[in-house]
Amino acid sequence: MLIRFGFEIGINAPTPVPLILALSPHSSVPGRILGANKILTEPAMPVEEFIDPFGNRRARLVLVPGRSRLWSDDVIELDGQPDVFNWNARQHEIAHLPPETLPFLTASRYCDSDLLTQQAWDLFGSTQPGWARVQAISNYVHNHLTFGYKFGRPTKTASHAMSEATGVCRDFAHLAITLCRAMNIPARYASGYLGDVGVPPSGPGDFCAWFEAYLEDRWYTFDARYNTPRIGRVLMVRGRDAADGAMITSFGRYTLETFRVWTDELPDEADEAAVLTRLARLPDAPALTLAMAGTS
Repeated sequence: MLIRFGFEIGINAPTPVPLILALSPHSSVPGRILGANKILTEPAMPVEEFIDPFGNRRARLVLVPGRSRLWSDDVIELDGQPDVFNWNARQHEIAHLPPETLPFLTASRYCDSDLLTQQAWDLFGSTQPGWARVQAISNYVHNHLTFGYKFGRPTKTASHAMSEATGVCRDFAHLAITLCRAMNIPARYASGYLGDVGVPPSGPGDFCAWFEAYLEDRWYTFDARYNTPRIGRVLMVRGRDAADGAMITSFGRYTLETFRVWTDELPDEADEAAVLTRLARLPDAPALTLAMAGTS
């Protein structure tokens, strides 16, 4: 399966502004990637790339005064399989968990599990430990929260989402993570691209947040927002919560003028040379998918 994914961000800054970005595919992403596989800029600016402690591919640059465009446009080859489902995956005792999973058991900036422990045990204490318990948590969050962009705010924690019963996709992920941690299940935040592959169109493209839970000696993907296995995820960031994978961290004032995201399935027979030619240009419209298929 071929997935074209990318973004375009237009920024206007009155003065030079340093930025730290988390807008590239994660260092662990499998599959062959066609394209530059990096953040491009207009006008041209030096971009320094590095890997953070969570394996996230970060970039640092300094915006020049005036209008700038940041973008990325690539194609990834994936296996086309939905998220792995394993109803029999067991939950580990804390004493037997690998040390690297332990940071994902405790409260963090947006996942205040210490405030929801009693509620979590009241809600899920009678569920079967393991996959069934995580799925029960995902089901609950999916049904408890009402999605809406107007409900998002940068200070909103899982306990806020719980009490307000509203949120954006990252709030769905934060609340599910928090309830898992309260039930002694390591859980971590994940975000990236998720297109409408195999599902009805859901509207304009955007980045999406989900979560991963550690069961049966591995991390499994869960998605409390959509609450069903999906095809074609392209992971960008992981962390304890969204604070560990902020898309844009700025050290100065700027105005966001353009924000566009695309994630589209391409025909398997798409010509690779034509794809690379198109990806070398600044994206001009979502209709480029047709050109890649060789129809124009």
